[in-house]
Amino acid sequence: MSDPRRILITGANGTLGHATARYFLEKAPDCQVFLGVRERREKAESLAASHPGRAFLCPLEITQPDSWTTALSQIETESGPLSVLINNAGYHDDALLATMTLPQWSGVLDANLNAVFLGCQAAIQPMMRQRWGRIINIASLSALHSPAGQTNYAAAKAGVIGLTQSLAKETARLGITVNAVCPGHIEGALPTGWSDEQIKAVKRETPMRRFARPEEIAAVVFFLASPEASYMTGASLKLDGALV
Repeated sequence: MSDPRRILITGANGTLGHATARYFLEKAPDCQVFLGVRERREKAESLAASHPGRAFLCPLEITQPDSWTTALSQIETESGPLSVLINNAGYHDDALLATMTLPQWSGVLDANLNAVFLGCQAAIQPMMRQRWGRIINIASLSALHSPAGQTNYAAAKAGVIGLTQSLAKETARLGITVNAVCPGHIEGALPTGWSDEQIKAVKRETPMRRFARPEEIAAVVFFLASPEASYMTGASLKLDGALV
């Protein structure tokens, strides 16, 4: 296959998902971007409206297998089989393990790990038929350098890295690459409740003395989704300004 044409980005209304979608639309004029969203659709709707015929809303509940089936069927009917899946959606719900509730644990695992499994499983079928595909899973620096208070999130994102490495071995002969990206702190997507002093302190701890711009992460995702990244698979790329 030549240039990837049909790209599904989950969590497309969030800071990184929105920036990634915009990056593809600006850098790859021939691509079609499907914006996976559940609620809070305003940014995705605006992006779709500004790129008619190239960006499309794709209603998707990432934790529900039937929703994945419907979404990929919609994409194939409207445009053709999926070429690129970017598993970006997720959230964190931090607490110390001693006081963490079961819903806090299971909810974060469901959205950040189980949903990636469902997405990969759904995307593999059209990619196998084409014998070409790109899967990029957005993990987190928390998977590699886990902070206190994030046992659920760190476990889920570490699971994403393990899933990525194993799936890459299963699909390597089929022309399908599977990689993970592990961003550190991203401007516009910092934990809610951080004070100005906390932000300054974390920046001081970061050798680059700043956080990542969303488009810097998007640029790496863009490369991983390209034909030129054909020999890179099973990788977990740390993007943290040398924090770790």
